[in-house]
Amino acid sequence: MALTYKARRRWSLVILLVGLPVYIVAAVTIMNWLDRPPLWLELVIYVALGIVWALPFKMVFRGVGQDDPDAE
Repeated sequence: MALTYKARRRWSLVILLVGLPVYIVAAVTIMNWLDRPPLWLELVIYVALGIVWALPFKMVFRGVGQDDPDAE
């Protein structure tokens, strides 16, 4: 089932304001539990985690910054 434009806007706001900070705290906490890897590996892990979080929400974020296609 496809989300409406308004629903996608609302869900994207919830994801960015609630989900992303929770994800950041979880990622940093997990990295702190591990033995400190070399700096280059730590950078690669953070960059990968920064990209991976958005992949499941790709359809929610698509077109949200544009005008409502259903508006008159």
